[in-house]
Amino acid sequence: MTTTQTQAAVRGPKAEVPQKPVRRRREGAAWVFLSPWVLGACVLTLLPMAVSLYLSFTDYDLFNAPNWVGLRNYTQMFTEDPRYWRSVGATLTYVVIAVPLQLALALVVALALKGMKRGRAFYRSAFYAPSLLGASMSIALVWRAIFNDGGTVDNLFGTGGWVNKPGWALFAVALLTVWQFGAPMVIFLAGLQQIPGELYEAAEVDGASRWRQFLSITVPMLSPVIFFNLVLQTIQAFQVFTPAFAVSAGKGGPADSTLFYTLYLYDRGFVASHMGYASAMAWVLLIAIGAVTAVLFRTSRSWVFYASEGDR
Repeated sequence: MTTTQTQAAVRGPKAEVPQKPVRRRREGAAWVFLSPWVLGACVLTLLPMAVSLYLSFTDYDLFNAPNWVGLRNYTQMFTEDPRYWRSVGATLTYVVIAVPLQLALALVVALALKGMKRGRAFYRSAFYAPSLLGASMSIALVWRAIFNDGGTVDNLFGTGGWVNKPGWALFAVALLTVWQFGAPMVIFLAGLQQIPGELYEAAEVDGASRWRQFLSITVPMLSPVIFFNLVLQTIQAFQVFTPAFAVSAGKGGPADSTLFYTLYLYDRGFVASHMGYASAMAWVLLIAIGAVTAVLFRTSRSWVFYASEGDR
């Protein structure tokens, strides 16, 4: 028997060993490593969601057993609660004001940083720093002091306290969100650096102005990043709570101008102890955010350009 035949004979039995046990062991190891996440998702997310869905059909005050009432919480919400609709209006107004302003400022700063040759890392970190603070209570309280009677804005412009004026309180809260534009700015900057420079060089040869280059090159090539930031910031804006709570001292004032949806949900659930009603509000918010996100994805087909696909 030759050497080659001997090696084939040695390898033959090993090649015939079934692979299913090996695959099963690997899958078992994968599930072992995934088990903490799966357990956490089930216990901390799926189970509370199921309980919340059940409570939304009950009258529950945190102290007594839930009493099944069917759709009463939902009918009361839509037909008998004027403050609910004021909270919806305040939230929608906030989203329409804060999200476009934040994204516009983030894009402008990202364009400025892209053109910088020195100090880019420093300014990028400086502009990103407010986003690291998040919507913390301490920052929101400082913001309230700045826009309150006798605060910085009042001393500089003599306009009085914005947080005490129904027409300006919501705008003051929106400015806090706009100020924390660091996260979308970094994403915009990363997207801008991926645009080929040859496109701008060709446009300059053809005599295109900077504005025309921005509209014809930057916006289309950056549209997937714009869409990503738009979806992310819109979802976050619908869930804003801390700034409105701090600025209005938890009341949503003045005149319910900062009564955001989440703040009213908190008031119904943890202040008035109507946890069943608050659960129903939470599920309506979830469905609304899902619907808005679906609309954004649907409309993105007409304006988001993917270069790898060659179309919109």
